[in-house]
Amino acid sequence: MIDVHCHLEQKDYEKDLDEVIKRAKENGLIAIITSCAHPKDFERTMEIVERYKNYVFASVGIHPEYIKELKENEIDNFLDLIKENKDKIVSIGEIGLDYYWIKEKEWQEKQKELFRKMINFAKEIKKPITVHIRNACEDCLKILEEENAKKVHLHMFMCHKFVDKVKENGWYVSINPVILRNKNHKKIAKKMPLERIMLETDAPWNSPKRILEGIYERNEPIAVKVVAEKIAEIKKISFEEVERQTDLNAIEFFKLPISKL
Repeated sequence: MIDVHCHLEQKDYEKDLDEVIKRAKENGLIAIITSCAHPKDFERTMEIVERYKNYVFASVGIHPEYIKELKENEIDNFLDLIKENKDKIVSIGEIGLDYYWIKEKEWQEKQKELFRKMINFAKEIKKPITVHIRNACEDCLKILEEENAKKVHLHMFMCHKFVDKVKENGWYVSINPVILRNKNHKKIAKKMPLERIMLETDAPWNSPKRILEGIYERNEPIAVKVVAEKIAEIKKISFEEVERQTDLNAIEFFKLPISKL
């Protein structure tokens, strides 16, 4: 199994990251992709990738939620830093649109501008993109098409009405423990071909216990197992088939230096 989207740089893992990684390996994970979503987290992310080399990989971008925090020159400096370290990065993300946290039209427009900029930056350095969408499905997918984005990973994708568009464009989706309760995720798991699905946790958030019982518990990459089990149940196929195909999808999409299964 591969967790293609989590956040190991968060303070939640400061004291016991070695144990988290050990548990992941013991539970059958062959790789983890951690997402750096703000410039302030870049150094820590690179430290983690170096520490767990060829097991933990990095996706790096600017989360749309932070649009108000960063000035243009700060963004440009960050892109220069990413370019300098592009060989240590497997994806640009998470990037995208978020109208849940950012409601002002002016700032939503700035999100769109940044999103387009990041898509084209990813093309320039020949990296796929990892996309965050919240309450902005139509605008986000429209921009992806207008910018002719090809290698697209839609993280925690919930826009089930647009599954056909996603399939037509050959994009990938990743599903996390929210599938245990959320009807949209269940519909997406059913409609999307297994060849276009990957597993994620978005850890430390969205733990199975919080999803099912409403009780906060730190999530970990090992939670991809319950996601794979649920997808297998929905698609009426074996867990092993889900595990094998989602691993292949992630290895090929992110060009991970792991032997194909």
